[in-house]
Amino acid sequence: MIICIGAGPGDVGYLTQRGAQLIREADVVAGFDAVLNVVQSLIPAEAQVIGMAYRDQVAQLDEVARLHHAGKRCVVVFMGDIHFSGFQYLERVERACGHPVESLPGISSAQILASRAKVCFDETTFITFHRRGDLDPFKRHLVHVLQDQRNAIVIPCPWDAARSFMPWHIAAYLLENGISPDHPTEVWENLTRGEAEWHGSLLECASHTCSDMSIMLIRTLAPMASQIEAAPVP
Repeated sequence: MIICIGAGPGDVGYLTQRGAQLIREADVVAGFDAVLNVVQSLIPAEAQVIGMAYRDQVAQLDEVARLHHAGKRCVVVFMGDIHFSGFQYLERVERACGHPVESLPGISSAQILASRAKVCFDETTFITFHRRGDLDPFKRHLVHVLQDQRNAIVIPCPWDAARSFMPWHIAAYLLENGISPDHPTEVWENLTRGEAEWHGSLLECASHTCSDMSIMLIRTLAPMASQIEAAPVP
């Protein structure tokens, strides 16, 4: 058995009960070191733990696949929800195994942010830049999202300086592409720990620096009016 589990946005309290059960029953628990640290309290003492980083993930996933094919119960833990920002990692797991694998959704930082900031996903578009490959199509999509008068929840790209796309880079890019500097903008860090929460305009965000544990909300300038029926007249 092998199953990929979304482990929540950095706090084991946001892991689903099913995900916790699968970790407790696993023979092998694998994932990036930062994610393993989140679920450490659930990993059985006798389980084999396979940590990895970007540089060795292919080799380590090959070892997980070997153990899976040998009959071990294997789980691979992801930060947040697999299908929000971990889809490329899921592809790597399936490539290593040679077949599709089961996945169990988790709670993403985007969901937590929507709850904290009181925005509706029906009126909001989620975009992640936390990915390998060409970011340009996603950058253009973000411009169109704001032009279409929708909110945007954005996960930045924190990697090396040559391709990082952090909130201040995102703001500068949008301003350069004609997006109004007046968009209300928020940057939230370490959401589940109740830490830094920044509010300002898109223009101000272009000079606001933050950690790589951040997520961004750019609000529309034309929020949708309530569509529920009017309150009864007393």
